Amino acid sequence: MMHIMRNSKSTARALAKEETHDRIVSVASRAIRRSGYDGTGVADIMKEAGLTHGAFYAHFDSREAMLAEAAGRACAESAAAAARMTADAAPGQALASFLAAYLSKEHLAQVENGCPLAALGAETARQAPEVRRIATRHIKETIDQIARQSPDWGRPAAHERAMVTMATMVGALLLARAVDEPALSDGLRDAALAHLIANAG
Repeated sequence: MMHIMRNSKSTARALAKEETHDRIVSVASRAIRRSGYDGTGVADIMKEAGLTHGAFYAHFDSREAMLAEAAGRACAESAAAAARMTADAAPGQALASFLAAYLSKEHLAQVENGCPLAALGAETARQAPEVRRIATRHIKETIDQIARQSPDWGRPAAHERAMVTMATMVGALLLARAVDEPALSDGLRDAALAHLIANAG
């Protein structure tokens, strides 16, 4: 009986630790998109997660390890959102629906819950190798997802178009967030969307 009680306590502690770890990663994934990698500190993350600074090291060996997990979570959330958009679209409209949602005013405003590539821009190039590997994998997977919407998927032209689409949509959103003129911001998104849909193949 004692052995069963010890096991259940141990299991409960492990579950609690897992839930806490998940909460920290979730907070950090929003924080890096909102404030950038350099603007995301351990103390702020732990405070937002409702935990003490000292509890951090029970979950991560370093700040870099937390940032890598946060980047992975942000990329996974972005990929899941894209998959939902394409799955819910009418036949033949998956890419157009995805692009319209990506370049929408709603996505423009939702920095901390949106695409980590547009939110973090050139900062990723200055991060640890693990963070860059995660971003690279996400870019490749998104390019493949876009290419799969083409009627000539599997051919070099579809892959090349998908790379151009990816670069254009991320760049347009990044610039639309950077400028301080709403009309220019709208124009950048609208022009990119029109061009990408017209050249979707």
